[in-house]
This record gives sequence, structure tokens and C-alpha cells, in this order.
Amino acid sequence: SVLKVFSGWLADRFGRKKLLMTIGYATSAVSRPVMAVSNTWAHVLTARFIDRLGKGVRTAPRDAIIAESTEAERFGLAFGFHRSMDTIGAVIGPGIAFILLYLFAGNLRLVFFASTIPAVIAVGLIIAFIKEKKQSRAEKESRPPSLSLASFNGQFRRYLIVVGVFSLGNFADAFLILQAQNLGISSYLIPVIYLAYNIVYAASAVPLGALADRVGLKHMVMAGFAVYSAIYLLVGLSTQAAHIWILFPLYGVYKGMSEGNQRAYLATLAPTRHKATAFGAYHTVAGLTLLPASIIAGWLWDSYGGGAAFFYGAAMSALAALLFAGLRVGGSR
Repeated sequence: SVLKVFSGWLADRFGRKKLLMTIGYATSAVSRPVMAVSNTWAHVLTARFIDRLGKGVRTAPRDAIIAESTEAERFGLAFGFHRSMDTIGAVIGPGIAFILLYLFAGNLRLVFFASTIPAVIAVGLIIAFIKEKKQSRAEKESRPPSLSLASFNGQFRRYLIVVGVFSLGNFADAFLILQAQNLGISSYLIPVIYLAYNIVYAASAVPLGALADRVGLKHMVMAGFAVYSAIYLLVGLSTQAAHIWILFPLYGVYKGMSEGNQRAYLATLAPTRHKATAFGAYHTVAGLTLLPASIIAGWLWDSYGGGAAFFYGAAMSALAALLFAGLRVGGSR
């Protein structure tokens, strides 16, 4: 999470977004064979660290390239398409892993070696086909971006405050799985629920991104906060397994209307020269608040029951919506 803002700043500072994106994806690709040959937990931890290192380096430059290669009127569609493709991969990848484990008697090492193949292909696609927008002479001669929020206007800073408040209630999805188990859903059915959630997420991200371009990104971001709050309130009030079977796919709809559109809206607020830094700051704020959000949710769960954790998440999202409206973040888009 901390790396994301530094990577974004470096990408803006030296105008090398594609290079950092390539390094990030290549670093994550290296983690796969390291995981495959691991013999101790320390090796596994190292592999995971390498993978997260790569994610920290690539995320902000990648989002900046998406924004720079898209007309502002289609930001919602572009980021929705990205989230859809990412989620489809998250569905197909585990499916392939399941087949390999079934055919080769639980050979986990084979699965990790096999996962190196698409990782390497992804790096090759970046090198061969991704085109980074060249900096204009004026941009090259302008003052280099600084690693400071002072580089951004008040609208962007206020949006980060809103994102931080919301993220403090956006705790780990593992709590949703725990709630499903507590309401009587068998462990072997949890992957089915999660698959349904991912399918709905992938299917809804593109049309809801396109819709956001028509009705306004700001309106869709606001709606996302409201839907999240409603879903978490209902999860907290759930009393039977059937409720979770309904709410998990609805949570996928929330993801489809929010994940990409929050980034698309940020793209409208960030200056061209500071695009990657802006995305880095956004991802760092969202990432760093995940730990305290989950700790608070865990404490509420242990102290007052599962419902309290979800009521907390619903309240924080509602507060974010109020701040988003009250702080007058951005314009109609």
C-alpha cells in the first residue's frame, strides 16, 4: 500500500509509467515459481512479499495509463472494463487451478508453476502492445510533481478524505464469508457463493461504468456508498442462509458500480501531470485503512456480535456519502 504512492510519483516524475507497470507485473510473475519451489513458511512469505511488491509498483502507473488513453467522457466504461477483466481472471484462474489439482492429485507445486505462464504472457503483452502517452514539451519543462498533497487542489484532497472515511468501514470480505458460515452455509458451498459474487461483479462493471458516463460519475459514486451501506445493514440483520444467497450477488453489483467508478471519478480530479501520483495516493489511503477497519470490525464482532461489525461498516459508508455531498467534491461528472 505504501509503495503505490511512491511508484505513482516516480512514474509522474520521470514520465515512465509503462516501465514501472512492466516492472510491477514482472515482479509478481517471479513470485509464482518462488512459491512453487518453497519448502518452508519463510519461503512462502517471501513469495507473497515479492507478489505484493509487484502490485505496489504497478497499480498507480497502470491506472494512470488507462486514464490517459481514454476520453474523459468514457472513464467509467474504461475503468469498468478493467475491473471486469480483472474479475474474470479471478474466476477463470481458480477454475483452472481446481482442474489441475483434480487431474494431478493435489499437486500444488504444479499449479504455481502453471500460473507463471499467464503471468509471463501478461508482461509480454505490456511490452508489445501498451503505448504510453508521450509528455508534451510543456509538461517536460513544467515543475516536476512533488510527493505532497499540496500538489493537488482542494477537490482532490476532499475526495481522499471521503475515501479514507469509507475505507475505515470497508473491512475484509472474509467477514462476509464468516457471516455466511454462521448462518448455516456449509464450508463447501462458500466457493459457490463467492463465484456467484465474482460473476455478477464482472458482468455488471462494464454496463454500470457506461451508465456512470451517462448519468455522471459523481452520482454513481454516491449511489455506490448508499448501496454498500444498505447491503451491510441487511447482512447485519440477516437471520438465515437464504439472505446471504441473495445479498452476496447484490454485493457483486455494488462492486460493479463502485470499484471502477471511484477510480474513474478520481481521474477527473487529478491534474494530467500528476495522474499516477493521484492514483497512488488513492490506493495508499484505501490500502492502509484496511487493517484498522478490519481490526475494528473484529473487535466489534467479538464484543457485540457479527451484526455490530456490519452496522459499523454501513454507518461509515453512510458518513462517507454525507461527506461526499457536504464537502462538494468535484462537479456533476
